[in-house]
Amino acid sequence: MSTPGSGHPCFDRKAHGSRARIHLPVAPRCNVVCAYCERVVGAEASGVSRPGVAAALMRSDEVAAAVDAARRAFPTLAVVGVAGPGDPLANDDTFAAFRVVRDSHPDLRLCVSTNGLVLVERLEELRECGVSSVSVTVNAVAASVGRVFYRQARLRGRTYRGDAFDVLSYQQLRGIQAAARAGLTVKVNTVLVPGVNDGHIPEVAALTRRLGATVMNIIPLLPASGAPSWRPPTGEELAAARVEAEGIIPQFNLCKQCRADACGVPGKEERPTEAVGGGPGGGHYHG
Repeated sequence: MSTPGSGHPCFDRKAHGSRARIHLPVAPRCNVVCAYCERVVGAEASGVSRPGVAAALMRSDEVAAAVDAARRAFPTLAVVGVAGPGDPLANDDTFAAFRVVRDSHPDLRLCVSTNGLVLVERLEELRECGVSSVSVTVNAVAASVGRVFYRQARLRGRTYRGDAFDVLSYQQLRGIQAAARAGLTVKVNTVLVPGVNDGHIPEVAALTRRLGATVMNIIPLLPASGAPSWRPPTGEELAAARVEAEGIIPQFNLCKQCRADACGVPGKEERPTEAVGGGPGGGHYHG
């Protein structure tokens, strides 16, 4: 019997070096302003390897051709995901793209990566589209730690600033619990920032595990322009955080912090989705 997340190269260690995935860059808009995040779309994305980056955006009517091409290029393609460059659940095109893949490639697993602000509100749509796994970025569960991460959140037409973390945390924790109860495999992504949340990781691990997350992915901070003067963790600090959390929730420690248009087997030679259907002349910014 397979375990939840098995066969998914971003959840399952055994699949990581052999199964391919494609990220569809169909989601430009974001509903949260993070202190460490930087979205880049277009020529400036050349040579940049990090979340929130894409050579170009893809329209939902380009999705079928891109996935067809990805299957030809990578016969082990197992997963189609949306991971940005904004928050997928803040973009209706995410759901349009998933429906295209559901109808044209029903054997492929669908996955989404989100900040979780509207996960509860859009959970039924995800289920209807056939999404089976979700990654939620949870950097803190205590306001004393989490408030430094988030500058703004926009929910139901209202903008939150000083209390952005409080609103986001409440929403994402509800979302994790609801998604797990609905049968989705839930992974928690946590950005490790020394001196900010490094001592808080076990609390994040314990609460999200209790709510139904089955795996945790602790990733190092990638400093961005305009971000606070935080430093990324050393390899030793990252390893120590993972070891400490391992006793609370299983850890996935092979994450490559991929672009929003990544395509191929993680950790091996890849090419962005412009090589298999999107990119200049195909996808474009339409947000």
